[in-house]
Amino acid sequence: MASLRTTLRRAGTVAALTAGGVLAAAGAAFAHVTVHPESYAKGATDGVLTFRVPNEEDTAATTKVQVFLPTDHPVLGVLVTPEDGWTAQVTTTKLRTPVKTDDGNITDAVSQITWTGGRIRHGQYQDFHVAFGQLPDDTDQLAFKTLQTYSDGNVVRWIEETPKGGDEPENPAPVLALTAKGTAEGSASTPAATSAGGTTTDTGKSGGATTKAASSSDSTARGLGIAGLVVGVLGLAAAAFALVRGRGRTTTSE
Repeated sequence: MASLRTTLRRAGTVAALTAGGVLAAAGAAFAHVTVHPESYAKGATDGVLTFRVPNEEDTAATTKVQVFLPTDHPVLGVLVTPEDGWTAQVTTTKLRTPVKTDDGNITDAVSQITWTGGRIRHGQYQDFHVAFGQLPDDTDQLAFKTLQTYSDGNVVRWIEETPKGGDEPENPAPVLALTAKGTAEGSASTPAATSAGGTTTDTGKSGGATTKAASSSDSTARGLGIAGLVVGVLGLAAAAFALVRGRGRTTTSE
């Protein structure tokens, strides 16, 4: 009987550790700031990028989000959608090399968008929508380095880029893959948005709250979490069966 109790305790410990480990991995995936969709066709026009910002702190709320747009491969015609409770400040930068378009040369592009005034609390996330006129066609990906500031003053820097064939860094920057035309996930669309004209522009605080479904990567993380729980339950069930069977044998021998 003592050995069976030991087996049960060990099985329960292993099951708990397995489920906890998988759930921890899923939580880490949720915590990352990401951009959706994950890919667009090179040179795509009239689309939308959504920056998803989850809160990873238990005791503080996210109060400021800064997204930096690349200027070596600029995104043209950026417009910011009003988000309920948040004020967006858009900063433009003069390009080193003007971009030639059908409408003439573009000499300025948005380099930074800062959202303030709202709060993302523990267990919540916020989607920030940015419309664009045209994506570059001379690169394979765009990294949007992001700073996430919390109410306790802590700043998480999502600025690390994943090397090709390497492991994901601790604080990865949101990355948009640019693929050959006709193979990207994103589809062209033009939402209602406020203009981002001028060097620095503030948008209003009106607009609907974001409640979009999680991305495919989030779904995968949830699946891993559920799998971990199933493994734990099966382990406990097997241990319980062994205990009951052992008791039955003891009774028969007596």
